[in-house]
Amino acid sequence: MHAIVALVLALMTMVAVTDASAQQAAPTAAKGKPPAPSGLDDYKIGPEDVLAISVWKNEPMSRVLPVRPDGMISLPLLDDVMAAGLTPTELRNVLAQKLAEYVPSPSVTVIVNDVRSFKVSVIGEVVRPARYELKSRTSVLDVLALAGGFNQFAARTRIIVLRQEGDKRVRIPFNYNRVTNGADEENLYLKPNDIVLVP
Repeated sequence: MHAIVALVLALMTMVAVTDASAQQAAPTAAKGKPPAPSGLDDYKIGPEDVLAISVWKNEPMSRVLPVRPDGMISLPLLDDVMAAGLTPTELRNVLAQKLAEYVPSPSVTVIVNDVRSFKVSVIGEVVRPARYELKSRTSVLDVLALAGGFNQFAARTRIIVLRQEGDKRVRIPFNYNRVTNGADEENLYLKPNDIVLVP
């Protein structure tokens, strides 16, 4: 009898210890969980991009076509549709809504086949000043490398990024020395039609 009581007490102690350990581990696991990475903004379609538009079970409506300089695309039945400034998902929804007048429950897919609208200019005291066509997220340091680096008299601490935001032209200062020396200043990422000016 005494042996059974001792066994029951031992089991209860083990359960209590296990439960306490689990409660302590839970907050630790929650704290140790890395934050979800913040995704990049969805890509906005621009003029000259090449789009592959597919309408399921409708070959005549499916085609690969460029975005015109005015930002429009032309499709059978729909005529001109504004594509520039929309993400592929937003354009897909617009096309599906417009096609619903002609096709029951249309299933539309929009893929950017070739990015041609992401262009930035590098001017001033660099080896190869030019307008560069980019294919992916690019920083000021990346585009300065594309331009061959600085000339002898470049003012590395007074670089300016000119950016059009609505009706305004914004001047964003960029200090090359601070960024490359590991200062808190961030390596700025460029947007289409930015101009990097190296005085």
